Amino acid sequence: MTITNNIRNIAFTGHAGAGKTSLIERLLFEAGATTALGEITRGTTVTDSDPQSKQLQHSVETAVCSFESNKIHVNMLDTPGYPDFVGRSISVLPAVESVAVVIDATAGIEMVTERMMSIAKSREKCRLIIINKIDSAEYDLSELLTDIQQRFGSECLPLNLPVPGHESIVDCYFEPQKTNTEFCTVSQAHDTLVDQVVEVDEDLMALYLEQGEELQPEQLHDPFDQALRSQHLIPVCFTSARTGTGIAELLRIITQLMPSPKEGNTPLFLKDNEAIELSEKADDHILAHVFKISIDPFMGKLAALRVHQGTITPESLLFIGDGRKSFKVGHLYKLQGGKREEINTATPGDICAIAKVDDIEFDSVLHDSHEDDHIHLKSLHFPSPMYGLAVHPTRRGDEQKLSETLKKLGAEDPSLRIEHRINLNETVIHGVGEFHLRIALEKMESVFNLTVDTQPPTIDYRETIARPADGHHRHKKQTGGAGQFGEVYLKIEPIDRGQGFEFVNKIVGGVIPGSFIPAVEKGIRQMLEEGAVAGYPMQDLRVILYDGKFHAVDSKEIAFVAAGRKAFLDAVAKAAPMVLEPIVNVVVIAPSNCMGDITGDISSHRGMVTDATPTQKQKAQISAKMPLAELFDYQSRIKSMTGGEGSFTIEFSHYDAVPATTQQSLTKNYKVAEFAT
Repeated sequence: MTITNNIRNIAFTGHAGAGKTSLIERLLFEAGATTALGEITRGTTVTDSDPQSKQLQHSVETAVCSFESNKIHVNMLDTPGYPDFVGRSISVLPAVESVAVVIDATAGIEMVTERMMSIAKSREKCRLIIINKIDSAEYDLSELLTDIQQRFGSECLPLNLPVPGHESIVDCYFEPQKTNTEFCTVSQAHDTLVDQVVEVDEDLMALYLEQGEELQPEQLHDPFDQALRSQHLIPVCFTSARTGTGIAELLRIITQLMPSPKEGNTPLFLKDNEAIELSEKADDHILAHVFKISIDPFMGKLAALRVHQGTITPESLLFIGDGRKSFKVGHLYKLQGGKREEINTATPGDICAIAKVDDIEFDSVLHDSHEDDHIHLKSLHFPSPMYGLAVHPTRRGDEQKLSETLKKLGAEDPSLRIEHRINLNETVIHGVGEFHLRIALEKMESVFNLTVDTQPPTIDYRETIARPADGHHRHKKQTGGAGQFGEVYLKIEPIDRGQGFEFVNKIVGGVIPGSFIPAVEKGIRQMLEEGAVAGYPMQDLRVILYDGKFHAVDSKEIAFVAAGRKAFLDAVAKAAPMVLEPIVNVVVIAPSNCMGDITGDISSHRGMVTDATPTQKQKAQISAKMPLAELFDYQSRIKSMTGGEGSFTIEFSHYDAVPATTQQSLTKNYKVAEFAT
């Protein structure tokens, strides 16, 4: 049984190509968990075990693996580096105490680097920066470290430094030596580190400053840990996964300096919107969180989970969230990339997996006591899936298979959204970017044996109103027996962008009985989903129900649903309805001499440049706001303007009104579906 104090959980993140998978491969080899080094080009690494990652030679799935070193059990999570898959990196953060952000020394700070540093900070994770590929030539590591400190703060301090020529590195923390480095002296780096660490411990700082005593690593352990937790220190280390330089030192840093589950910042679990404290006792109630779902066509659903409290065994009976029915674990696994090893126990702080439990979903909380019902983790914020493709099966009769396959893909990827547009009779998959959707479509075919045809990308438009208006409708239907009657007066008014929808009941005197008020709201919400002018969901408006009539015999729920729908449509028609389009934040990294072409292109596509700053290595970072509709061919435009050297990321910003000509084309042929009563 692994002791919680001897566990380390660390997620490797960073931009694609930084060398995360190769670093993990080296660490596994150095620790003796593997007998040979796998190669990305041959598809033989432990963590890139899925067919798509092997084919692309880049990770597109998160993989879990582990090793033992000096009685320390280290769980490592290898995350994708493509900007489109940053959601998969975010999803694993509740499972770890530490986040290692890997930087390619030859490329410098890239977009995903900045993004993951910011997200890890917001989730209060201890961070470690690993500068990889130091064996490559023609770059200045000192300049890169300065850039890191300027971007992320002076608390980014090196634990070791490369010697001239980068053939080895020198420890600056455990056993500092008098050796030349490419930067400052080892003693200077050591003193700066110690000064930073002791600032969080007044007693130790007094001992250090007043008595001038040399502090040993054992004395610095607790304040070092506190400095990590409080973001007061972000260690930096140097490695080369290709040559193995710095790997032994990185192994020591992970096992001796990065926090155990008891030392790191605890993920925020809530019950009735109040934070709860987790127990450190191995025999307490079980509490575990599912951070990854994988679905194999033959093996079924596999859930990777982090045990936060209690001990899970194959005999454990667990509940899923608020579910009333328990399930027996049966088989408990340790993951090593694509391989599973059956285990007998998973202790607090450890990472494990269970299979073939259909009701488990991503972000599920598992527990063994109804006392822990209604416990959930603080919400994670994922990139908005803005690119859309309408899909339908190539083979007739595969409609049900398409629905099932999309459900599986959505279960695996929290950034993938599936939408069934009933009024338009189409199924749309929404992803973070074009590449995100392409990978999903390829997986449909290669893994689930389903081919689909796609329609041109659709924009996730919205509808709203520009001014207040009143609406009224009397629904009256006589069919020979008991009829239908419901009359509704309401008012609609715009509210601030991003506020969604508000329903206000101002009925007095019982002119509409309270039992029929939900029916009116139901009818209104149906129209919000279906759209009133172009078939897109409506948002940012308030509906005030203030008057109406009912009939003692003929009034029914369905009558007030119909009346609510029609009264709402009546009001919308008078309220200057408008169609909104998503506006995104675009960040482009490109050669400096391409800035003029890029900013000009942005302006010519209804965009607005918000910032343009030079970065290292003759590169520039250009930030802008652009309509998503102008970005569907942006990859090819950037490639053309930069000779293939430019890259970009997008992130949802807000919704804004479309041009008048666009609204006319979107609303021209739309008709509201009839409501059957």
